[in-house]
Amino acid sequence: MTGRYAGPVKRALAAVAVLLLTGCAAASASTTTGHGLKKVHDPRHVTGTITGQCHYRDKGQLPDPRCTPGSIDPAVTQANLSSTICRSGYTRTVRPPESQTERFKFAVAYPAYGDPHSERTELDHLVSLELGGSNDATNLWPEPHPSSFVKDGVENALNHAVCSGRVTLAAAQNAIARNWTTAEKTLGL
Repeated sequence: MTGRYAGPVKRALAAVAVLLLTGCAAASASTTTGHGLKKVHDPRHVTGTITGQCHYRDKGQLPDPRCTPGSIDPAVTQANLSSTICRSGYTRTVRPPESQTERFKFAVAYPAYGDPHSERTELDHLVSLELGGSNDATNLWPEPHPSSFVKDGVENALNHAVCSGRVTLAAAQNAIARNWTTAEKTLGL
């Protein structure tokens, strides 16, 4: 397909394909937190799509906030931390199957961010599952290596801080969604 409508048409078709392939044709119920993060609950399923062209920030370390602002699972609350994110093995219960994330990555995330298939990126949750992040498109982006390895350490540190009571769940979620590279400093960790 060529012409000025080729890109938008291809992106729209890719988004429809992902929704059909992942069995997520119906939108998940969502609301917004008082801090601006969208709440999306649909465990173990990739939901939503990315519309428009997305641009990395800070030399690829941060996603486009219009495309990937971050979103959280409302089933994870400050009151139930011990039975959710602070319980060993929790993320395995909410992580979508690789077949869904791979389809989303190639059909939606890579085209939206203008990334060709590459070993240099991985599909990442901006607000990690270990901090109660959702599996919605608003929380997924193709994160470049090697920053993905650094971000994993930040996610672990924030999870430990939340589970030990040093910071609240909402504070950790907002800090990592705003800028994962400064989240620990923002929270005084």
